[in-house]
Amino acid sequence: MEVGVTLNNELEEKISEAFCIFDTHGDKYIDSRNVGNVLRFLGCVPTEKEVEDVIKATDSVDYPGEIHLVRFMEHVSKLLMDRQMEPASSEKLLEAFETLDPENKKYLTKEYFGKLMAENGEPFTAEELNAMWPVAIDPITGHIPYTFYINQLKHKPKIYDIAEVIKEELAQAEKEKGKKPQQTML
Repeated sequence: MEVGVTLNNELEEKISEAFCIFDTHGDKYIDSRNVGNVLRFLGCVPTEKEVEDVIKATDSVDYPGEIHLVRFMEHVSKLLMDRQMEPASSEKLLEAFETLDPENKKYLTKEYFGKLMAENGEPFTAEELNAMWPVAIDPITGHIPYTFYINQLKHKPKIYDIAEVIKEELAQAEKEKGKKPQQTML
């Protein structure tokens, strides 16, 4: 993919690809309101505060409210390598759903789950709920069979696995850089 920016590794390529989807003018800038969308497209699960923190850290000095690819890529690469904004594991999600299903029906109703999502924790908006329903709800029963839903959620790119490999490669490069004999002046 041609982005006009030097990409050093697969992690930067993935971040750049996600970023460029929201770069409507092709100028390597996105509106700061799209930062959360880019992060979620990458497979991250940021809170609104984490989205705001990324915006603050990457907001353009010259064009406030705009985020440049290079600055975003550098910052988000570090966050991913530190496993920040990582989604919960399948096991944790299943445990949470089972807590919400004390009768062990293996599903939740749309009404019950929607109420929980809209009123607890970091509440979902009606728009976010509407985007979630097609993936979560079984069209035959109208319920949310949560084991199936968890599987749907987990079929996303493994950006954190890529970040881990890059982090290890960078650490190895630094380690080898430190092993090189120092030249002395005679």
